[in-house]
Amino acid sequence: MYKLRAYQQEAVLKTIEHFRGSIDPAVIVLPTGAGKSLVIAELARIARGRVLVLTHVKELVEQNHEKLTSLGRSAGIYSAGLKQADLSEQITFASIQSLSRHLDELKEAYSIVIIDECHRIGLDDNSQYLTTLKHLKALNPTTKILGLTATPYRLGIGWIYHEHYRGMIRGEAERLFKKCIYELPLRYLIKKGFLTEPKVLDPAVEHYDFSSLTTPDGQFEQKPMNDLLKGCKRVTKAIIKHLMSLCDEHQRQGVMIFAATVEHAKEIISYLPADSTVLITGDTDHRDRDRYIKAFKERHLTYLVNVSVLTTGFDAPHVDCIAILRPTESVSLYQQIIGRGLRTAPNKEDCLIIDYAGNRYDLYQPEVGDPKPDSDSVPVQVFCPECEFANTFWGKVDSDGDLVEHFGRRCKGMIGNPPSHQCTFRFQFKSCGFCGEENDIAARRCQACQEVLVDPDDQLKKALELKNARVFRCAGMSFDCQKNALTVIYHDEDGESIKEKFNWDYTSHQESFYRVFGKRLKDGTLLPAINNAEQLMAFETRLKAPDFVVALEEKRFWKVHARIFDYQGRYRKAHQLG
Repeated sequence: MYKLRAYQQEAVLKTIEHFRGSIDPAVIVLPTGAGKSLVIAELARIARGRVLVLTHVKELVEQNHEKLTSLGRSAGIYSAGLKQADLSEQITFASIQSLSRHLDELKEAYSIVIIDECHRIGLDDNSQYLTTLKHLKALNPTTKILGLTATPYRLGIGWIYHEHYRGMIRGEAERLFKKCIYELPLRYLIKKGFLTEPKVLDPAVEHYDFSSLTTPDGQFEQKPMNDLLKGCKRVTKAIIKHLMSLCDEHQRQGVMIFAATVEHAKEIISYLPADSTVLITGDTDHRDRDRYIKAFKERHLTYLVNVSVLTTGFDAPHVDCIAILRPTESVSLYQQIIGRGLRTAPNKEDCLIIDYAGNRYDLYQPEVGDPKPDSDSVPVQVFCPECEFANTFWGKVDSDGDLVEHFGRRCKGMIGNPPSHQCTFRFQFKSCGFCGEENDIAARRCQACQEVLVDPDDQLKKALELKNARVFRCAGMSFDCQKNALTVIYHDEDGESIKEKFNWDYTSHQESFYRVFGKRLKDGTLLPAINNAEQLMAFETRLKAPDFVVALEEKRFWKVHARIFDYQGRYRKAHQLG
């Protein structure tokens, strides 16, 4: 008989509280190893109507079902992999692959649908999950939908829910899940002893360099990866020798190795002791797979090598070493991989984490939700100048860890009393030429007056076609101050420049400067009140330069006509490869 921990009980209470006042789909975020199965079991046990628990692998179907039966309740299983198709019970645990193929058998209304590993739900309306949910909603429009996950973000989509209970906006409004109603940080569970401490080691040997590989749609392609690894046989052999030495030194009981491809995995096992090693891939026969996993869990095997099949739904608490020999597409996958080794077990003090692929993700830091701008970007905290909400965006810091610049578009804070809508402050924006309203940089029409916004690509194209116009790819800007007049010098990548003067003796010039640069500070703050042009010199390195400057020739001189900030389009910016 299992007993819920305090945080598991709190997650259950938050779910009840949410669905008493709303039918909006909700998410619970608990780290791998926190016991989502028990939360699911308790919710299913106390539910009054019919309950359907969905997940994507048979291991989770079986694991979640076992937790409920331990609480004294019976339940059905619908999973081809487990050779059962029972929908007669009040509570059913099902594989989405099996159930989605037989929706005609779902004829009764369900009060709640619980989805484990819910980050796997995409945006495609024809996907197995969304098709099944649509069918269930047709049977009962008030069906509650609850998702549980350790990693509430998906590659190419970002955050899988719209609003967080702490008062912040995460993903877009059209996400399936409207709100995260409970979340527990990984550090808390480790500190309280509910999870094993990860001991990250820097491999002091040769490691793989996957930086040359491209990732169309965020996925690493197999052929280029195999081609690269074929030239790394000496590296692979050295890595395995190093890994085995560490495992002997630290007396590891269970070692999971994550390989890049099947060919790579076969090479890896050739260097490991045959009598204590097994390989599992997507093509492994199900009976063999079950036999291998059973032997590993019973500790008859030490090394378990796999290729993209044991990142979720695999539970072997004695695992005390994770070796990553593959590039990971995102921190969510990285966190799922390492989560395989963080469960507690007798005589287990820590879990070695050895990344031989140079992924360099932070186990404790979730994805920001937007694509990472470049390899140097890190999560940074940026306070909104209007509502003071602490946003987390991608950004860059200096050697002291101080913020240099960030790439956030709009404040994610919720405002109102009680909080009811998203803060309107924009860190990046496209100004409407008709009414001056600030719009998202990807907007086509002004949100205020509905006029068509100037497309920066059209603006650049027209300027490039004019004989009396010139387009500067701005690589930076500098200031010069003389007699209360500030000269802004825009520099292009070829060393040429163009100047623009703002005389602080004239109110119109001051207003013009604030209109252009007042909200263009790299750290997300606002330009304060300036008494004279000399004071602006302190902001020379803090103000964001435009990406393009369009100049028109007037009486043999070039005059700045337009500045394009926060550019996203088909033209190359300064210092970008063509």
